[in-house]
Amino acid sequence: MSAHDQLLVVIDPVARRIDGESVRIAKDVLCAGAAAKICLPDGPEEFSRALTRRGGRRPVVVGDDQALLRAVAALYRGRELGDEPLSLVPVGSAASVELARSLGVPTGAVAAARAVLDGVAQPLDLLVDDSDGVVLGELCIPAEAAAAVSVPHPASVWDTCRSFVRTLVRPAPPAPVARTHRLRVEADGVLLSDLDEPVEDVRVRAGDGAAEVTVTHPRRTGAEPLRTLAKVVTVSGPSFRYRADTLDLGPVRHRTWTLRPKGWALTLPAAGPRE
Repeated sequence: MSAHDQLLVVIDPVARRIDGESVRIAKDVLCAGAAAKICLPDGPEEFSRALTRRGGRRPVVVGDDQALLRAVAALYRGRELGDEPLSLVPVGSAASVELARSLGVPTGAVAAARAVLDGVAQPLDLLVDDSDGVVLGELCIPAEAAAAVSVPHPASVWDTCRSFVRTLVRPAPPAPVARTHRLRVEADGVLLSDLDEPVEDVRVRAGDGAAEVTVTHPRRTGAEPLRTLAKVVTVSGPSFRYRADTLDLGPVRHRTWTLRPKGWALTLPAAGPRE
């Protein structure tokens, strides 16, 4: 039996807790088609340790987007990410596996498990930062919205009447107030925005051999976001938070992301993604 047919199936504890039936189905399909060693870690440390001690077995993760990110990060830190493709069977709510779906992984347990057995390795680009963090899809420093806060009070008959009227005539909710950031944004050493010019939004996405960088300034008539391609993106300034795929990180004052073309590989269906 070849190494391709020997799997280490690491099942995230969250997946076992929220959808045991999908986990069972995935295990049955994988074990029927390959020599699969099943690992049931209790937490993130055991999860990462299992991957790094897999020997010659192909790693398969059963879990949601956060489990996938945890696996990629662990393999990257161990400098093993490019050694062999990673496989995923998404288990979780639709929102929690959106990244997997966007990468082309089937979201059904049977289809995803069959893709692990019969699929092909697809090289993908990767963004890594100067703290060994990884981004598979998109990172953003989003605009924040100031929401109105209402103070609860005891309901009365007049409140009930007003509530009924509001169901008949629905006024438009107040528009959120966008907050801006003072950030210095550089792409391959080229200055896109400096601290004296506020920005609403910065987004970086791993593209086809280059990172797609979008900087949005406060909206003016006819203004368009600034877009460019780069291999290295640096953002600095006052403390800022950012979202990398599904993770909210920070605050930091400086962060550099570097594109690693074909920095990892994911097993996908040979004939394209299936649902």
